[in-house]
Amino acid sequence: MKSLYIKNSLKSLGIASAIMLGTASCSDLLKETVVSSISNDYIATTPGFVAATNAAYTPLRSFYATERGISMSEYGTDIYSAGADGSYKGFHFYDSQLTSSVDILAQLWDETYKGINTINAVIDRAPAVTGITDAVKATRVAEMKYLRAHYYFILVQQFGPLDLRLKETTGPTKAATRASEQAVYKQIETDLLAAIPALPALKAASDYGRATKPAAENLLAKVYLTRASSKFAESTDYANAATLCNSVIANYGFKLLPDFASVFDQANQINDEVIFAVQYTSDPLTNGFVDNQGNKLHLYFGMQYDVQPGMQRDVANGRPFKRLKPTPYLLNTVFADRVNDTRYKKTFKDTWLSNKPGTYNTTFDGSKASVTYKAGDTTIYIPGYEMTLAERAAKKYQVLVPSLYNYALFPTLQKFFDPLRPDMTYENGSRDYFVHRLADTYLMLAEAQFKLGKQAEAVAAINMVRVRAAAAGKTEQMKVTSVDMNLIMEERARELAGEQTRWMDLKRWNNLVERVKLYNVDGAVGVSDKHYVRPIPQKQVDLSENGGFPQNAGY
Repeated sequence: MKSLYIKNSLKSLGIASAIMLGTASCSDLLKETVVSSISNDYIATTPGFVAATNAAYTPLRSFYATERGISMSEYGTDIYSAGADGSYKGFHFYDSQLTSSVDILAQLWDETYKGINTINAVIDRAPAVTGITDAVKATRVAEMKYLRAHYYFILVQQFGPLDLRLKETTGPTKAATRASEQAVYKQIETDLLAAIPALPALKAASDYGRATKPAAENLLAKVYLTRASSKFAESTDYANAATLCNSVIANYGFKLLPDFASVFDQANQINDEVIFAVQYTSDPLTNGFVDNQGNKLHLYFGMQYDVQPGMQRDVANGRPFKRLKPTPYLLNTVFADRVNDTRYKKTFKDTWLSNKPGTYNTTFDGSKASVTYKAGDTTIYIPGYEMTLAERAAKKYQVLVPSLYNYALFPTLQKFFDPLRPDMTYENGSRDYFVHRLADTYLMLAEAQFKLGKQAEAVAAINMVRVRAAAAGKTEQMKVTSVDMNLIMEERARELAGEQTRWMDLKRWNNLVERVKLYNVDGAVGVSDKHYVRPIPQKQVDLSENGGFPQNAGY
């Protein structure tokens, strides 16, 4: 059972958010809407301090496991292209649809800056708070610094130079300036270095869902790894990233689960591999003040199974929004090894069973004219390779081979299925979202060690992830003896497909444009160097005084 932390904290969210909306980022302040008559001094009281610290976690639910988050992290990469349906396709095609007026850009900007201002208020007012021990206050302030660093890291990767606000904004202002990326990264580093010694050195906090020392170390490792490939890299970045990854791996009791698929078992979400998770529940009131939404990743990767012969939409197979279609590179190159490596089979659903018996004309499989199904019969099988017409004709079901994939029919990612939804139309899933998990830490370590020229260490790290994925009796076949960047890029795709990492990975490697042109037919024409950052929300540009917040080049 999940900790009561999320439920208790979010019951207080309405109060805390109402308070902070009146002191939010400048784009929101400029609306000058009176949201609450409660004084900001309330935060200096015991209940106000508790409510505000808990509310500061809310913007995580604005990015992770949401449509805006997946649009900005998996759309338009080398591993995912556009499906048949959906909004925000500019993020796939890098065309005229990707503009500064796109609503999800402003939503992410506003909600994240609201969170930052809440954090700044907590930090500023903590010394005056009574009724809470100094030890607890110190821990909560450390949590706030972890969150502030986390939010600025999301924003700087997406938007580049930012308005770097470190003090509470207490009244409307049009003043805004763009601090350099270097300055933003330095502040992120400063916050995390301050947070790490004050956070609990535990695998999970007593209130599950709060930041911990290993969560902060893991985030700082990724920050160093990212900065290391920038124009303002520091000479120690790769070494520091490796040190932090080794600490997370060695010091807190985390371990890779024996089975890759079990990581995503909804009945075992608090497991030994999870370093930090954003919590969702079946109660919509606890899932976020922003959209009142849960984890929606179960929606976006599904193919159109529900109009095929013998099938109708149900809870188990999900509600298919058809937003993300795996690229041929992901299917045929990244997942080429399906003998030794179990992750293709455990990542993609390959078999559908009839929930609508009857006799039907076939739709996509022309090897036969009709099919007849009883309940539970196989209706669709996706072998992942071509089969001859004769081979397919011998099957009693439709066979979807690669040559028949299209924008509506394709292998479906199954990591995020949510069979606990109350009905087949329900969108707000209750599955937690794993922000940091140990397999990613090992892969970050492998990348850092490779960049340091430490082949043996890089090999050892990447083999931990590969061996875990080995088929029975194939452990030795899964081990590699050398590491290069191509292997690292492929391994991260195999392990982390769909987990909101890929766009940021490509940006870190400085090969977004190159790889989209090579592997993504949808984005190849439109993508250019300007797309290493997103457009700044237009209202932020327009409402900032004296041109203090110029738009990113090319938008």
